[in-house]
Parts: sequence; structure tokens; C-alpha cells
Amino acid sequence: MKKIFRTTLLLLILLVTATSVYIFINYTPDKSFSEVKEKWAYENSQFLELDGMPVHYRINGNGKPIVLIHGTGASLHTWEEWTKILEQEFQVISLDIPGFGLTGPNKEGEYNLDYYAKFLDTFLKQIDIDTITVAGNSLGGAIAWTYTTLFPKKVKKLILVDASGYTSNKEPPLAFRLAKNPISSRLLLSMTPKSLFETSIKDVYYNKALVSSELINQYYELYLREGNRQAFIDRVNTEQYEDPSKIKTIKCPTLIQWGQHDHWVSLENAYKFNKDIADSKLIIYENAGHVPMEEIPEITGRDALNFLLD
Repeated sequence: MKKIFRTTLLLLILLVTATSVYIFINYTPDKSFSEVKEKWAYENSQFLELDGMPVHYRINGNGKPIVLIHGTGASLHTWEEWTKILEQEFQVISLDIPGFGLTGPNKEGEYNLDYYAKFLDTFLKQIDIDTITVAGNSLGGAIAWTYTTLFPKKVKKLILVDASGYTSNKEPPLAFRLAKNPISSRLLLSMTPKSLFETSIKDVYYNKALVSSELINQYYELYLREGNRQAFIDRVNTEQYEDPSKIKTIKCPTLIQWGQHDHWVSLENAYKFNKDIADSKLIIYENAGHVPMEEIPEITGRDALNFLLD
């Protein structure tokens, strides 16, 4: 009996020690806004004080405005290559939405779709933009179509890139599962292994070779911006789900772009969008995953440009 007790105690000590060492090795403090801004802001980055947040945005090119909205865990950097293509003909507006990138968290910890859509409307008023084309990826896609349903007269055209919008039976990505767990979510606030980001980014890419160390660092360091880790947890745990019935009310011309190998949002949803939006066109890309605007930007960007010019 004593031998069993000693063995159990030894295993417990080893477990506690191993856990403590792991936490110590992977401890990652927040990065200050100024530190992250210095490294990741563009030369033409602008900041607008709105609801207590320094909203980070860029405006490139001239012409009719198109607004680009990124997804969960991303930033306006995700649209870099699209911006280079679209700015030839349009005024391209990209921004870090609340909870992400350099913009950081909102004070209320509110991240449902109605909040994002109304925030977008307020932001656009502040920069004197009235009618737009709006494009979004993943969560950004859900914000884009929600904005379109709330302000239909303000949207000329809509582009959905692997957008969320319908319920799914797929298991959530690892980072989302960790954020939903009450124990691991607390650990995520101070312990964020870079390997978790590498795994997540490779999961949204079809061609894993395109996932460079620089790309991982960009996602990782912007995530460490003070307040963003709590914002990510708050967003993932927001108890509001999309209402797909609203999608059927969309009347504007819509382009739906989808990576065939999307492991996060089912390809099935691409067909649902195409069916529910009367004036829509669907393009599926064989060699892409969840973020085709990053993975194959030349192809998807040109398709978007052609749609806008049509």
C-alpha cells in the first residue's frame, strides 16, 4: 500500500513539475500597442478613435470604394495582395475590426454580428463613405452579409470568401475549442505557444509550403497585442449565431469564392449561399483552403476585379 502511495505521489510531483515547466517555457506576455504598431503598421496606416479604440485602417487607390473585412484571428494584412490588384481601379478600404490586429478590443467585450455591422456603418460615416462594395472572409464574410441585410441601400455589390453563415456539424478548430474550455481559455491569456499558430495557419492553407515563418510571426504578434487574447476568447464564446434566413433577403449582385479544401467552413455552405442569394455567382478554387485571398491572391483577386468591373 505504501509503495502504491509513493508511486502515485511521485507521478503527481512529476506531472506538476512538467506542467510548471511547460507553462514557464510557453509564457508569453502581451505586446503593447506601440510595440506592435511600430512593427506591423503600414506607411499609409491610419488610426481613427472610435468607441475608445484606435481603429486601424488603410485607404489605397481611387475610384468607387470597396471595403475588405478579415476573419477571426486575422487582420487587414490578409488583404495585402488583393489591395495591390484592386487599387488599380478602386478605392480600397481595409481595416482591423474590433478584437483583432492593431485596433484591439472594445470596452464592452461585445463581438456579435449586429455589433460589427453597426460598428462598420459608424466607421464608414466617420470617413465620409456612403455606398460601397463590401467583401469579407470567414467571420468577415458574415459581417459583410449582415451589413448588407441591415443597410441594403448602401451596398452595391457583395463578395463572400469562404464566409460563415450557416450552422455546421464540423468540429471547431483547436484554437476555438481551447477558447471555449473554461480552464484552457484562462491559460491562453498568458500562455500562447507559437506552434498553435503554425498549426492553425497550416490548417487554413491547402498548400502548406506557403506558410512562411514571417506569416506565422505576423499572425502571432498581432494576436499578442494587449487585449486581443481576451477579445478572441470573448468572440468565440459569443452566444449569438448567424440567422441564415436573412441571407435570402440579399438582392445585390454577389460573388461567392470558395477554397475546395476549406477545413473550417464546409464547401456545402458555398452552394447554400449560391442558392439563397438570387443574383449570385459561385467560383470554387481547387488549390485553396479557407483563405484563398491569401493563398492564391492573383487568381481570386483578378476574379474579384472582373466581377467589380462587370
